[in-house]
Amino acid sequence: MELVVPNKDWQQAFSRFYLDFARLDPDNADYYRQGLDNFQQYVQRLCDEANGVNLRHGYVPCSHFWLTQEQQILGALRIRHNIDNEFLAQEAGHIGYDVAPSYRRKGYGKTMLGLVLAQAKALGLERVLITADEDNVASRRVIEANGGVFENVVTGKVFAGPLARYWIQL
Repeated sequence: MELVVPNKDWQQAFSRFYLDFARLDPDNADYYRQGLDNFQQYVQRLCDEANGVNLRHGYVPCSHFWLTQEQQILGALRIRHNIDNEFLAQEAGHIGYDVAPSYRRKGYGKTMLGLVLAQAKALGLERVLITADEDNVASRRVIEANGGVFENVVTGKVFAGPLARYWIQL
């Protein structure tokens, strides 16, 4: 398994990744829809975000990675280079990740978060905030297994339910 930066060579794998979400987790599939509609433009947007170029309103520079194995994308990760706005500081945090539905409950979340923490440190971050839905026990266990220290539960303005907030010292 390895983390790769999104690039044009992964179009077929990304299509399978998206379709897995569309079939098994349609509530979260929309986040990846642009990659199916226009893959080249999607990859360019992700690269631009990593470089702080053409950022959408409210966005901060954000590096993207895919956890891959044998030409499959098992998961997607995002590292926000800072959390200098209220939404990021309270609700979204530095790191977001999604394991493809077919690969959940197999330990990939723990692995991919562990791998991306090294990338966060390379970006100069000393500690990172990661959040999970309070009732998402699997995600909370992934964070805790990677050194996450529980801070509190907040009710956000953007996300509907209560969020558990964790800090990981890099």
